[in-house]
Amino acid sequence: MSTTTPTVDHTASIPALNRPVALFGAIGAALVANLVVWLIGAAAGGTFEMTDAGRVQSVAPGGIIVMTVVPMLIGLGAAVLLFYKWIGVLRVAAVIGSALAVATIGMTVSADFDTVSTIALSITHLTLVPALVVATEGLRRSLIED
Repeated sequence: MSTTTPTVDHTASIPALNRPVALFGAIGAALVANLVVWLIGAAAGGTFEMTDAGRVQSVAPGGIIVMTVVPMLIGLGAAVLLFYKWIGVLRVAAVIGSALAVATIGMTVSADFDTVSTIALSITHLTLVPALVVATEGLRRSLIED
């Protein structure tokens, strides 16, 4: 008599996503995450103001909304439109989009935000990375599973 032990797969997988869900879901998730980061930063005393040419300008919450939605709509939107012709664009978009999100933290650090605002705004750049990766991999899976 033999006994077998059932194997359980504990790996998480990204589900297949259609184009609207991938695009607007990723943008929505990143936007919600960034607004939560902004609220936490504001509660911690961040002003989200900087001086530009002698004028004080606030970047939140309108700037957070615009700087989350517009880049993702352009970059991820282009990948969503192109992926049926070239599936490799999804990996390229994930890498380039993630690299740009991380690289642009330098602009936040070089501006004259207070420390709390600098940290919160830097985190908002990082929230784009998982949103991009999940969206592009979900699209990729949808094409592979068809």
